[in-house]
Amino acid sequence: MEHSFGSDNHSGIHPRILEAIIKANTGHVPAYGDDLYTAEASDTIREIFSPNAEVYFVFNGTGANVLALRSITRPFNAIFCADTAHVWENECGAPECHTGCKFIALPSTDGKINTEQMIPHLAVKGNPHHNQPGAVTVALSTEVGTLYTPDEIKELADFAHANGMFLHIDGTRLANAIAALGCTAQQLVTETGVDLLSFGGTKNGMLGGESVIYLNAELGRNASYERKQLMQLNSKMRFTAAQFEAYLSDGLWLENARHANAMASYLAGQIGDLVEIPYPVQTNMVFARIPQRAIKPLSEKGYYRNVNPADPCILRWVCSFDTTKEDIDALAFALRESLV
Repeated sequence: MEHSFGSDNHSGIHPRILEAIIKANTGHVPAYGDDLYTAEASDTIREIFSPNAEVYFVFNGTGANVLALRSITRPFNAIFCADTAHVWENECGAPECHTGCKFIALPSTDGKINTEQMIPHLAVKGNPHHNQPGAVTVALSTEVGTLYTPDEIKELADFAHANGMFLHIDGTRLANAIAALGCTAQQLVTETGVDLLSFGGTKNGMLGGESVIYLNAELGRNASYERKQLMQLNSKMRFTAAQFEAYLSDGLWLENARHANAMASYLAGQIGDLVEIPYPVQTNMVFARIPQRAIKPLSEKGYYRNVNPADPCILRWVCSFDTTKEDIDALAFALRESLV
């Protein structure tokens, strides 16, 4: 199978980003981020999010989440998240290991959490026998492809701040969220009161590289040391920064995301009469409940991708910047055949 719907991580590098990497591969420049590429990419991120933001590039999404959450907590804190969250389900306990915090995974039917779910857990504030509420982390888009609106993010931020906590966004697919909502990064993140976010591009056309953006710059006062301790300081930073500059400067990040989102919508339209789609298709992911008899033939053709071992009949298919309608038509045809 030439095209994989298993993850947007399965895609290659967008040609414009690959070209930027090649252009950066000229001569010698200072290491560890003390270079013009890093300065320019950081300025571009500030133009998009906030002129006062502090930016730290890291290797991967887990590293970004760990650095961000460690920056705003102490080991006696608790961190609220959804029970579907990547930080809870898919990072091998790295955030808990490196922050020392207890994670409180709140039940979610759509990948989202709300303030009412956290209220009962605030009763322990001031009690030295319990972890103290310290942070809220939510994903945009969520792990099931759904979206928080700006008003919902603002409500979470206001609640967190009113209760002595910070709000972190896991934005590994933030581009898809912004493209789907039709708003700006400032409207969705900065103006709603988000304190810091993990912001990535690996799933949206980059080779590899993520960032932590401190909208509250004071929270990043020790980030340079923590990044080094967490083994997330890239000596040849220019190659990560060059990717971000190409990704962001001409709107490529939103162009890629809009295309991936549109392909997911097309996929849902092609298979919606065949199978149940349990979550709203709002970004670039489509979940489908597949009859047991269809799983083996789909697996043999390379179209099987389950992300929840507790429910092996729900498959996740993810569209990428390079997904085509022809790719989707082939998947839909394979699904129809498997259901016969």
